[in-house]
Amino acid sequence: MNGDTGRGPCILQAGTSFPLSERRMVMAEHVYPAWLGWLLVSPTRKFYMDPDRILGSYIKGGMTVLEPGCGMGFFSLPAARMAGPNGRVICIDLQPGMIAGLKKRAARAGLADRIETRVCTARSLHIEDLQGRIDFCFAIGVVHETPDGKEFFRQVAESLKPGGKLLFVEPKGPVTQENYEKAIEQAEEVGLKFRKKIVEQGGRSAIMYKK
Repeated sequence: MNGDTGRGPCILQAGTSFPLSERRMVMAEHVYPAWLGWLLVSPTRKFYMDPDRILGSYIKGGMTVLEPGCGMGFFSLPAARMAGPNGRVICIDLQPGMIAGLKKRAARAGLADRIETRVCTARSLHIEDLQGRIDFCFAIGVVHETPDGKEFFRQVAESLKPGGKLLFVEPKGPVTQENYEKAIEQAEEVGLKFRKKIVEQGGRSAIMYKK
């Protein structure tokens, strides 16, 4: 959903800073305009936010993957390639315009048959039908922009298979260490188990899993 609250820089990669508007957030109350969504899929973003590096260790062929806050698919298309012809990536965004842009890009890339799209609301991802079906979920720069982090994690947790993983990345700029730790606690409160932290100069990541 890649929203923009205009609160300053978001830094997700070591030594690299970029505007918070570079990443819309799932269930955000203030969203990045869909008519500017094409800026989010610029190839230059790979220099500081490489989808292969971020996701390559987690997505395998045949997986069912969930991406809240997909925007026009900067991460979605690489994820679909990783999931392969027998896999599927379920992409969720608040704005129909972002979803429309993603569909066009997926069709041009020959990946439309691997991507399912959904429009969410401010409080619900609308994934009730996916309970226990997701192998891997990734939420990059998303959690701190949700109106209720615990509810976000609850919905994700219910969608995961036993052993399924969640990767969430939070930027150091707008997210303090205390808030990052709180997010991990919220995920644990809904039944997700902590596996490891990945701390870089610019961002903090956590791997959670469903027991």
